[in-house]
Parts: sequence; structure tokens; C-alpha cells
Amino acid sequence: MTDEKHYQLADFDYDLPEALIAQTPLKQRDTSRLLVLDADTGAYQDKHFYDILDYVNPGDAIVMNNSRVLPARLHGVRPETGGHAEVLLLRQDHGDVWETLVRPAKKSPVGSTIVFGDDVTQPIMTATVVGELEHGGRYVEFHYDGIFMALLDKLGEMPLPPYIKEKLADQERYQTVYSKVDGSAAAPTAGLHWTPELLNQVRAKGVKTVELTLHVGLGTFRPVEEENIEDHKMHSEFYQLSQDAADTLNQVRENGGRIIATGTTSIRTLETIGSKFEGKLQADSGWTDIFIKPGYKWTTVDAFITNFHLPKSTLVMLVAAFTGRDNILNAYQHAVAEQYRFFSFGDAMFIKRDK
Repeated sequence: MTDEKHYQLADFDYDLPEALIAQTPLKQRDTSRLLVLDADTGAYQDKHFYDILDYVNPGDAIVMNNSRVLPARLHGVRPETGGHAEVLLLRQDHGDVWETLVRPAKKSPVGSTIVFGDDVTQPIMTATVVGELEHGGRYVEFHYDGIFMALLDKLGEMPLPPYIKEKLADQERYQTVYSKVDGSAAAPTAGLHWTPELLNQVRAKGVKTVELTLHVGLGTFRPVEEENIEDHKMHSEFYQLSQDAADTLNQVRENGGRIIATGTTSIRTLETIGSKFEGKLQADSGWTDIFIKPGYKWTTVDAFITNFHLPKSTLVMLVAAFTGRDNILNAYQHAVAEQYRFFSFGDAMFIKRDK
């Protein structure tokens, strides 16, 4: 949908009772509710996620982001003072140097050390601050014996979004069932609704399933501060699409099938590559800071699954670029009235248009 109007940040606000922010995942992933929205007409239907089978057709392709969330929150100690330090991994810079957020940042100048493990005198891993960034960011170099990811599994915690206050009983519930490639600081949450059984049912119907990778950064939670959304600077995230995946999706499109993205991260990857190569997909990797907002010209994605997003967020703007602002805000108003569950552990939408 083309929408050339120049919107302000307040145009993407909506009222959300705090009680509707899901704090824990449902026992069964695919029993979450599904609001099916027609992007052209604004009409919607109340369903459950397992009903997605009724909305996909033989010859379609469902695209999924196989990135896996790192247990990226580390709790350590400053050996000089015994004070607590929290280190949140954002992305690997080079070797054992990572871009991180350290709290409290003021007590972590360049050259300071943080140790991890129960015994401060014989730590499992140590970190040295080797550079400073904005907003409490630090470049940290880790020192350890063994395999870093194995130690991270032992020492780290899942970095749940700030609006989730409950402790997660099972860490795997913040991973998709097809997660494979370590690297995300947050889950591609639209994919949390898929189960292996439901994916098998989709394939049995003649629908292709295709994987790509986009490592979700914490910038996805960063609020938009500029009232004129044109002035907002998007964060960058690393993506990768294989040639096999590109070939499959091009063939689906040539045969008249739809490319159905699971989540905004899959959309960002597909549209980045589609925009780069004039609507054709090919093997590609790199960093994307694509900002999809009303007025955007879509190249690749025909329909998508997504969760309900924060008011005034770039993700609401992305969805509005496909549906139009009024259609999506009307659907959100309905979801609030019907007490859908919102955000990462919440319910889902399937947004389509009739081809």
C-alpha cells in the first residue's frame, strides 16, 4: 500500500493497558490467538495461530529467521571493590572483543576488569574494558580457557525485553523451534508461535519453508525520539541469505506463489535484498538499517506474520507501510478490546492482501 502522507511520531500511538503485555509464553506455542487482517480492506477475523493452515496455499513460501538468541546478560564482579557489574553483549566486533552495555557504566572505565564465576579468585572468565561507546556502551575483551559459547551458556542469562518482569522458567521458550545461528540479542518473536508439527503440516500442504538469518539487535527496543519520523536513524543488523534460499523464493514468485515472511526481521532482510537487486533475490549478506514506513515501495514480501508491537515504534510503522496507518490502528484497537496478549510473548497477526 502506497501512503505518501508525512506522519509524525504521535500518529503511531495507541492506548494499551499494561495488563495486556504478556509476561510469560503460553504452554502450547500455536494456541496463541491470531488476528487475520486484510491489508487492502482493513477487515479482520479472530482466529488461533494453528488456523494459519487455512491462509497458506500450495506454492507459497514461508520465510523464517533462524537466528538464535545468545544468553547475553552476564553478571560479574569488579575484583578491586567487590561491586556488581552487568555486561550485556550486543555484537561481536572482532576476535574476543565485543560491543556491550555495561552497568554501572561510570564504574567501568577503559582498563578496568570484570570477573565472572562463583569464585572471584579463580574466575571462569574475565573481561577487560578496551574502549568506550555512547550510552554506556563499552568494547570489552574476554579472556578464558575453552569455548566461549559454552562458557556463555553456563554463565549468561537470556536478555528478556524490559517490559517483561517475570522470570522465564524455560530459556528455550525465548527461542524459535528452528533457531540455529547464534547471534541475536533479542528473539525474532513472530516465530515463537511455530511448532515442528505445524511446520510439517504446512509443508504437507505444498508450502515451501525457507530460512534466512538476521541477528536482532537491542536497537529494536530503542524508542523513536524524533517527532518527525523522517529524522529517525535506524539501528543496523547483520543479515544473510543463501543462494539456495534465494533460488527457491524466486521460483515461488515466478510460479505465482506468495512470499510470506515470519516477522519483521525476515521482512527487513527480504526487502533489503529485494530493494538492492530490483525485486530479484540472490545470495547476500551485510548490515541493514532499512527503515520501512508509510510510503515505502514493497519489492518482495506478499504477506507476513507478526506480533503486536509497541506504540510509536518503528515496527508499528513498518506494518503500517503495508496496511496503511488507519487499518493497523483499527485492528490494534480491536485487539485491545478483545484482550489479545501483546508484545514478545503475546499473540500474533497474519497480514495479507488478496492477489
